[in-house]
Amino acid sequence: EPSRMPAKKRATSPPPPTAAATQRARRSSKPPPGDSDLSVLQPKTEHYEFGGPVGAFATMTLLPLLVVALAVGCDGTYCWGPSSVRDLPARVLATLTEAFSIEAFGIIVAWMGFQVALQLLLPGPWVEGVTLRTGDRLSYKINGHLAFWVSMLVMGHCWPRFGPDGGLKGLGPVPMDYAYDHFVELAVATAVFSVALSCYLYASSFKKGALLAEGGNTGVAVYDFFIGRELNPRVGVLDLKAFCELRPGLIGWAMLNIGMMMKQHQRLGYVTGPMVAVNAFQALYVWDALYFEKAILTTMDITTDGFGFMLAFGDLGWVPFTYGLQARFLVDHDPGLPSWALAVVVALKVLGYAIFRGANLQKDLFRSDPNSPASAHIKWMPTKRGTRLMISGWWGLARKINYTGDWLMSLSWCLTTGFVSPIPYFYCTYFAVLLTHRAVRDEHMCRSKYGDDWAKYKEKVPYVFFPFLI
Repeated sequence: EPSRMPAKKRATSPPPPTAAATQRARRSSKPPPGDSDLSVLQPKTEHYEFGGPVGAFATMTLLPLLVVALAVGCDGTYCWGPSSVRDLPARVLATLTEAFSIEAFGIIVAWMGFQVALQLLLPGPWVEGVTLRTGDRLSYKINGHLAFWVSMLVMGHCWPRFGPDGGLKGLGPVPMDYAYDHFVELAVATAVFSVALSCYLYASSFKKGALLAEGGNTGVAVYDFFIGRELNPRVGVLDLKAFCELRPGLIGWAMLNIGMMMKQHQRLGYVTGPMVAVNAFQALYVWDALYFEKAILTTMDITTDGFGFMLAFGDLGWVPFTYGLQARFLVDHDPGLPSWALAVVVALKVLGYAIFRGANLQKDLFRSDPNSPASAHIKWMPTKRGTRLMISGWWGLARKINYTGDWLMSLSWCLTTGFVSPIPYFYCTYFAVLLTHRAVRDEHMCRSKYGDDWAKYKEKVPYVFFPFLI
């Protein structure tokens, strides 16, 4: 499966949905099965992940605190390093006492509402997801790429400008440097919103006919709240999980970065090379995710995981406020990289993106039509399940070669900040741990899914991430 910011597939453009298709989009499952079928369609979860209930509670408590710690760990007045380790806990506690802002919370609610409106009102093709345990296939409206550009247009050109007399003088960019000045308040407001959304998701998962995720039906409230009980919660045609996966958090991340660039320009009168690079790198990443939006429909987040605090906070709070730490760092601590060093960083980004996108496009083409001329050169091995496993091309080099490209990109982002503090390197460090965990999780699932064929496949493709190394 793809990584936390999953590999994306090219969306197709089927005809507009019929009335029947729209009706299917409104359902999360067929009418509930009889009691004798419930153990099959909604099996009781018998194993825990993330350390079980204790780990779930600890994660829900510590992750928002970590976001705040990273935010205050390196700003204009302080930057955490070997000589200042002891000061950080006190700064976090002092910040939390006045971190919640009604204004910031209102901005987060308005941003969410704006993205919901774009999802519902902008045109886009309807595509069907994977077949659920009920036999249904839900319909999804694919217009994230258009929403990205409309968001850019609105944020860049639709803020009213008033003259000294109070009269409207025209429209201009939203003052997104606010994101730097109120970064912690926005992060805390997003965490509060995520908790509120998670409470709604948990309560609504008890409605009649809700299809539960196989991993979120333990009966232990704190764990199910964290991992997510319901598989595909919806409000009308709006699929809440698919919406949150890419829209408000990812596009918001790009906006936060632009705000940091505006703040640097406000202070210096120009924008530095590293700031331009990290904005371009991460904007490409966000654009890629939304351009290939359809691909999320086959990822583990959508097909397997329930929608609870883990994904709600991960999508809305964790991604924009930790993945974009480099741009915020560069406002106050630009390293002044020489041209040759910046060129090396750009080359690393290009290499990572080429591996990431090339591997996933190759996989997508093979999955959609393994007999097409574009896939004719790919070698594969058959399985007892009737499926095929690729053993050449990108996927002959390593079993998780897309993860390798993804991580190389993350490293390039961090390298734009030089070596002043470990704070900007949190992302590539965390991402390495996350991708390793995902690889272990995928290994377990594939071993169960393919049996002896998986062992044979591993003999043909022995490396996980880096050919001839790991």
